[in-house]
Amino acid sequence: MTKRNIHHSYLPDERPPLGRLLLYALQQIIVMFPATIAVALITGFQVSTTIFASGLATVCFTLITGGKIPMYYGSSFAYLTAIASMIAAEGTVEQLAAFEATKILPPELISQAQFGIIFSGFISIIAGILVRYSGKDKVEKILPAQVTGPVAMIIGLTLAGNAMQDAAPQALSGGGMQSSVVWVISLVTLFSTVIYSRKLKGFLGQLPLLLGALTGCAAAAIIYAVGGGDFFRTIPQEALDASTWKLGDGAIFSLPAFTLPKVSWAAVVAIMPIAIATIPESTAHIYQLDIYVNNEAKKRGKHYDIASLLDRNLIGDGICDMISGAVGGPAGTNYGENISTMAITKVFSVPVMFAAGLLAMVISCFTPLIKVIYGIPVAVIGGLEIYLFGAIAAQGIAILIDKGVSMFDSKNIAVIAVIMTFGLGVNYGFGGNIDFFGLNVPAIAGAAILGIILNFVLSIGEKKDVQTVQE
Repeated sequence: MTKRNIHHSYLPDERPPLGRLLLYALQQIIVMFPATIAVALITGFQVSTTIFASGLATVCFTLITGGKIPMYYGSSFAYLTAIASMIAAEGTVEQLAAFEATKILPPELISQAQFGIIFSGFISIIAGILVRYSGKDKVEKILPAQVTGPVAMIIGLTLAGNAMQDAAPQALSGGGMQSSVVWVISLVTLFSTVIYSRKLKGFLGQLPLLLGALTGCAAAAIIYAVGGGDFFRTIPQEALDASTWKLGDGAIFSLPAFTLPKVSWAAVVAIMPIAIATIPESTAHIYQLDIYVNNEAKKRGKHYDIASLLDRNLIGDGICDMISGAVGGPAGTNYGENISTMAITKVFSVPVMFAAGLLAMVISCFTPLIKVIYGIPVAVIGGLEIYLFGAIAAQGIAILIDKGVSMFDSKNIAVIAVIMTFGLGVNYGFGGNIDFFGLNVPAIAGAAILGIILNFVLSIGEKKDVQTVQE
């Protein structure tokens, strides 16, 4: 790579100068932070441990995949119901009461969940091995574009509710004047981010999300200064007190609260099957990434066959689940938010992701840094999410277009329609999961499996020479 990047983009094997690399990494962390922290808060896992685990898993993912795939590993929402049901079934009255009081799981319950999370990693590893030995063509028959495209779309669209709730959190509780003022923060963040991504050029044009977050925080600070309300957050003290080791009182440096796994077959039964849900999601992500990287690479006469690395991606996902579970973090997967960030900024650099993982680990150990990142107003995060989650959905459309999926083919229309309706219907009509013969089926996983089955059934007897594929 030349010293001066006249294309204002970075491909997977390119490394930005140190200063830029750190800023790009920080930007990735900011877009990853809300969802990963939300998973920790909802499940009761330790916040600092969750952040450390996501960073460690990202670093390991980069090494496991040979530095070929620019992905960030973060906590997955797919496991929320499974973990909650396991806790309710296995927790004692005293443990559940402590959880209700502090919103943090007792270490014993986290240890049991860790055992199930570690075993869930085997699902992705097995899937990756099957992909490696069956070949890409077989995978695309099972997960064709008419399946992965709409799956990617519902990943973004099922998060739309979260984006709007974060954009106006006070409105949910009927917060009076603050419920209106908060829109100033979220809309300032949203519009400034979009304008920065569209109008800024060169280096600054690659930092629209970071600059948008800073602009939103500035708006929140001005509102606070004129007495319009305090929208900045404070991390729960209980989350800071629980630590493996502190330097002094822990005001500056405090190691995350690491725990060791404890054998629990009930946790394995509850958590392990959910890993199936992340396979179509992870596959959709790798295809999205392939499209956006090569759209930029072709301007330089280059090509990166990232889609052929699906096996490494799945194996890396599984091993990272084990790594995260081993230190006390939730199960996860690669993040659509980070892919959207790369698509918007044109920074696809693997070293940036590696640096983001290291930076997340550092942040998790320094109390002031955790407080600063955690303190970002929810409305600022919501403003970013409106853009990012919509971009994830748009990437699903890009898969359909890039793969030349005919929208006049009755089979394709049927598969896409069923996936979209089931995924969105279960998410907004049943709270994200639906009971199916006693099994809680997550919206995205259920939609993907239903789409795979329907596509297979409708493909029986289909002649290859009548398939319409636009090159």
